[in-house]
Amino acid sequence: MSDHIYKQVELTGSSPNGIEEAVSNALAKAHQTVRNIQWFNVIETRGKVEEGKVAHWQVTIKVGFTLD
Repeated sequence: MSDHIYKQVELTGSSPNGIEEAVSNALAKAHQTVRNIQWFNVIETRGKVEEGKVAHWQVTIKVGFTLD
């Protein structure tokens, strides 16, 4: 097993459909420019309320990736 060095970035994904989709949206966008993504950790979950119902989700995550 080789030694791994990780870097973390904080991202916020959003979705009108739910928490999991908000996380997936953030990871999909990060994947376009960040190599070697290994894990994520949910830091904060927020939502927007309209007319007494959840209208939109925002999820902040920390994403870890290995350095080349």
